[in-house]
Amino acid sequence: MSRFVQLHVLTSYPPSNLNRDDTGRPKTALMGDALRLRISSQSQKRAWRTSDTFASFLPEGQALLGTRTKRIGLEWIYPKLLEQGISDEEAKKWSMILQRTYGEPEKEDENDEEKALLNGQLVHVSPVEQERLKALIVDLSKYLKDGASNEVAEKVVKAVAKRDKASDKKKGNATLARELAELLLVQEATAIDIALFGRMLASVPAFNFDAAIQVAHAITVHKSAVEDDYFSAVDDLNSGLTDKGAAHIGERSYGAGLFYLYICIDRALLVDNLGGDKTLADKALQAFIHAVTKVSPTGMQNSHASRAYASYVLAEKGDQQPRSLAQAFLKPVKPFEGEDMLEKAVKAIETRRTNFDKVYGTCADARYAINAETGEGSLDELIRFTQE
Repeated sequence: MSRFVQLHVLTSYPPSNLNRDDTGRPKTALMGDALRLRISSQSQKRAWRTSDTFASFLPEGQALLGTRTKRIGLEWIYPKLLEQGISDEEAKKWSMILQRTYGEPEKEDENDEEKALLNGQLVHVSPVEQERLKALIVDLSKYLKDGASNEVAEKVVKAVAKRDKASDKKKGNATLARELAELLLVQEATAIDIALFGRMLASVPAFNFDAAIQVAHAITVHKSAVEDDYFSAVDDLNSGLTDKGAAHIGERSYGAGLFYLYICIDRALLVDNLGGDKTLADKALQAFIHAVTKVSPTGMQNSHASRAYASYVLAEKGDQQPRSLAQAFLKPVKPFEGEDMLEKAVKAIETRRTNFDKVYGTCADARYAINAETGEGSLDELIRFTQE
């Protein structure tokens, strides 16, 4: 099995605003002394992992996907304790304690109920870990209400007592987090999205996962401009007898272009993250490639309907050190009259790939490409190629 799979993807988007900056305009990057449109890796990864396309190609669908949230204490622990008959005061107290499993609270202030029950960082939790938390809440509730003896609840209570006796509060909380993590978290990624995209828990790094997939920011292969769309909306009940003006006037920004995206997949790490289950890793890879080639970021889709499939994908596999082919576009692609932008971009990728091989030796053991413009290759074959 080759360790690395690299994907070089070209996707053409019509006028759109898939990924906005803090001013609401499409994100950009300066490369090769030319302004390009840009789609961040974060935007793409979220669109892929939350898409129906991604889930539909997994053997158990959503059951193999985790949840990324800051609201564990507020939405998963506190209301469940109340449902189990724990008083409001006790429920808040134990919610603040148990959510330390996943990190420090956003604000350690019992008078600010919501922030005290929110985690300070987004946490990716697998379905198995969610079930462990549910079971612990039931056991702890029985212990608190009736003194019903059970091993897990007793461990939690003892860990809290040890924390409360600690002379150093910070160290005491750190120890508590580790002991709770041993009860609630797992060190094998039972969720596909955690295995693919990784997880970082600052307070309990033993339960971190290195991402098996690295995703670059997508950039246009050519010089691009951010343009402004002036629009108006008419009031349907305005007869126009006294005022024919628009009921609303606005302005939005957009851009269009052919984007290059580079992805590096560490297949060995993916299999390792999934506890050595190669079959499940192959299913994860299949679902991921379907999402990459078919799913667009969700920004302003209602306004632009800028959904697109990839026009070209070059897959490479081998044990060699990975490298991007983004350098192919340091000089912006600029077709002459009658030339095709996609055709020139594909040629630039192939030329750069060939020249890397000449200088460094063969950079991949095998390659396979699909091209929707020429009708060459198939997605199913590309997926099989990456799994072999």
